[in-house]
Amino acid sequence: MHIHTLELPNSRGVKAFVRFPRRLYANNPMWIPMLERDERGLFNPATNPSFRDAEVRLFMAEEDGRIRARVAAILSHAANRKYGTRNLRFGWFESENRPDVVEALFHEVEKWGRGKGMESLTGSMGFTDLDPEGILVEGFDQVPTVASNYNPPYYATLMEQAGFAKEIDYIEFRARTPESHVIPDKLISLCDRIRLRGRFHVLRFKNRREVLRRGVELLTLLDESFDEVYGSVPLTRDQMKYYLKRYAFCAHPDLIIAVVDENGEMVGFMVAMPSLTRGFQRARGRLLPLGWWHILRSRQARHTLDFYLAGVKKKYRGTGIDLLMLIEIARTAKDMGFVYSESNMELETNFKIHAMWKYFNPVQHKRRRIYRRGIPFD
Repeated sequence: MHIHTLELPNSRGVKAFVRFPRRLYANNPMWIPMLERDERGLFNPATNPSFRDAEVRLFMAEEDGRIRARVAAILSHAANRKYGTRNLRFGWFESENRPDVVEALFHEVEKWGRGKGMESLTGSMGFTDLDPEGILVEGFDQVPTVASNYNPPYYATLMEQAGFAKEIDYIEFRARTPESHVIPDKLISLCDRIRLRGRFHVLRFKNRREVLRRGVELLTLLDESFDEVYGSVPLTRDQMKYYLKRYAFCAHPDLIIAVVDENGEMVGFMVAMPSLTRGFQRARGRLLPLGWWHILRSRQARHTLDFYLAGVKKKYRGTGIDLLMLIEIARTAKDMGFVYSESNMELETNFKIHAMWKYFNPVQHKRRRIYRRGIPFD
């Protein structure tokens, strides 16, 4: 067995790295292929500004002329400065059910990290919270959202056999979109009181151009909202622009809500989208010739609404802004004909967010795990 270590940029190696899951999940109806151009751009220092404050190596284990496993190792200087750690992240892990291959792969990752002075290894994590995170440990019969990922049940065993232990979990909820009369009266009254105070009002976007115009402001607020969240890394302005460009074409203005104060400053936001899962599956990782059409068509579907991001300015937490946005978007979802809603990933310790979902009789149907193991000295 041979372990390839790619120093970036390396377009040929990245191409092989990105395409490996297409063979691994060839007959799996749960897997979502991301757009290949986006994934290749993600590992290109010329296009991804995250490389300005991070070092990255891609590792691939090859046996008998075939790739058996892959992983990205990310030395995030931004994260280590914030948390005062010497931690190496790993992400985009995929593997056949081969404990020997996985151990060999992480041995090389660990060796590189040790050479950089790192003391621990955690994952699956990306450059930022806007990249896929966590290894699925519950919910293997559930189709993921495009903001998350899928992996087979044996991944948890591979992690444990390789000496990894649980660091923290993310959980996800699914709920029926409530009828208007099901929304508790006390929530409606609270929202009405917030409106009557006149201090805050809901901002609606007419088109994607308006969303992009305030996109950096929205992500700046996201940065503040996520500051205390496990593993979050501060976003630079260039990173904000990068992620906006990457995801803007999927945005649905009717499902993006912001709350502004009397001066027009954004103090809260909530972003949801129609589920794009089936569209991405039919696109098979390519926009051309018809991938774009499948994705845009799924954007018009009205079955499942995926919640992606939400945040409230710190000094306004506890004022009811989060509930105001949730009720607004629930009403919009019902008016647009959505039947179900997906929460996307929420930390298992984020009890305040969990409490908001309780009004809609949610079912906790997925769980993802961040794993950790120490990097011993030689």
